Amino acid sequence: MSPPGAPRVALVGANGHGRWHRRVLAPLHAAGRLRLAALVDPRPVEQDPQAPVPPETVVLTDHREMLAAVRPDVVIVCSPPHTHLPVALDALAAGADLLLEKPPVLCAAEHDELTGALAATGRVCQVGFQALGSAALGELTAAVTAGRLGRITGIATVAAWHRPDAYYARSPWAGRRTLDGRPVLDGALANPLAHAVMQCLAVAEAVVGAPVQPTGVEVERYRVRPIEVDDTAVLRIRPRHGPPILAAVTLAGEELVPGEVVVTGTAGRAILEYPTDRLRLPGDAAPRVVPGRRGLLENLLAHRADPDGVALIAPLARTAPFTAVLDALRDAPLPRLLGGDLVASVGAGPSRVLRIHGVNEVLRRAAERHALPSELGVPWAARPHRTGLSG
Repeated sequence: MSPPGAPRVALVGANGHGRWHRRVLAPLHAAGRLRLAALVDPRPVEQDPQAPVPPETVVLTDHREMLAAVRPDVVIVCSPPHTHLPVALDALAAGADLLLEKPPVLCAAEHDELTGALAATGRVCQVGFQALGSAALGELTAAVTAGRLGRITGIATVAAWHRPDAYYARSPWAGRRTLDGRPVLDGALANPLAHAVMQCLAVAEAVVGAPVQPTGVEVERYRVRPIEVDDTAVLRIRPRHGPPILAAVTLAGEELVPGEVVVTGTAGRAILEYPTDRLRLPGDAAPRVVPGRRGLLENLLAHRADPDGVALIAPLARTAPFTAVLDALRDAPLPRLLGGDLVASVGAGPSRVLRIHGVNEVLRRAAERHALPSELGVPWAARPHRTGLSG
């Protein structure tokens, strides 16, 4: 059992991705660094041999009931994205700090509301962009600020993943644009490949010395299933200061590209494979693994113990540019549906995946030239949606 003075932590959304959080919590609970006070989920909590539920942990189905019964010091919010804001506001009102899964909120108005609640309550919020804790990202941004790449002329990311049919059957909000009148935006850019976008924004932050202020977004969005959001997209961000940013991603790739962040400067190019922390800087003969990641929960606990000495890795304010991008996606039209000979079906049943012929080459060309597919003359390209932002 954890010592009485250990911070009480509750997890809202204990199933699905919540099991990953439980595996982070388990050793910290066992070491006495925190007390796993409660798990909350509307469904029965799934058993996980890597993260058994401690006997003293309360298991409930309603987060408000949990807040009243447990009075946690920290609440991890891993519920569906469209529920993040109300759960977070309730947790802050109950006196808890937050570890809020990405995407933290789904529009700028929600971001402002949550920012106001943090100021009013004096609490803090860490956002679950765990790749921001990577030592490889830190080495890349240090190289950028030291001028090793010269003047930065462009930042891009390429990622090609696969998601089977089962992925889109995982929940009522999977692949949805809205649910019950609330934005969901469960597309490639907003959810599974959000880290790719945020890594680019973090590099751009290093270039300008402050979070990026997008003044405009151009996006082309595609889908290979009858979903409401993108599974393939190319997004270009025009910032007020600093280089342009382009994200070219798909969940219907041909071969896997885990996720590369390509930073181009007048003196060279750097490539960070952010899921694996493999980094290649100018002068490196080959990519190399840069070990070391700071855990977001451990960082939050350290910040609570020493607010002046330990800064949060991913405070809500740092994610404001990402939320601005979500505003542009929310206003974009329904993604173009691709099919026919362009799309190949592989496998059967829940494991079936769909692949777009030639999509990896299109995404790489887009990232290399900082161009949208329509500008590259891709036959299946859609007209881009353009949004001006106040910045």
